[in-house]
Amino acid sequence: MRIGILGSGEIGGTMARLLTAAGHDIAVANRRGPASLTGLVAELGPRARAATVEEAIVFGDPLVIVAIPFGAYDTLPAGPLAGKVVVDTTNHTPSRDGAHAELESGRTTSSELIAAHLPGARVVKAVNTLNYKYLLDLARPGAPREERTALFVAGDDTEANRLVTDLLDELGFAPLPTGPLAEGGRRQQPGTPVFNRPLRPGQVVLAP
Repeated sequence: MRIGILGSGEIGGTMARLLTAAGHDIAVANRRGPASLTGLVAELGPRARAATVEEAIVFGDPLVIVAIPFGAYDTLPAGPLAGKVVVDTTNHTPSRDGAHAELESGRTTSSELIAAHLPGARVVKAVNTLNYKYLLDLARPGAPREERTALFVAGDDTEANRLVTDLLDELGFAPLPTGPLAEGGRRQQPGTPVFNRPLRPGQVVLAP
């Protein structure tokens, strides 16, 4: 699969490592530009390339991973992302992202705000519940499902959910559905029973 990654920090870099190790081709971009990605791309090898944001989006076919701070979500270009499966790995952190009254009141979720900003994209919430160190250390491709670490998938598009579920399974996790984007996004937020807890499928208890 050709996958674009927007963001090269802890989650973006970790996903780049997991995806290239699994045999996928990636284009990774950040706000500082391709020249800042030379070291990461050299480490990842021939399946990785540095790109501008626009180039990474075009490269990702059909999937683009968003691994930027949530507070920068309104910088995502809606037009180029139309029709893409967009994996939202972000979490709202008020101390970093600023106050968002609609989130703090519970009227909506961070993923719903991103989906509203990207009306033509198929947004799937995933890979937001575990610290990047867990992601690196706990991926177990080929292990029995019941022995893997659970990750969670929420979205409104059945085909997009299936694509992301299959990809996480290939990377060595046990993906579990949490529901549509609104309902599932709430079940994956910071403060929920599954957030930053490395759980096996049989240990998972989702918030109501």
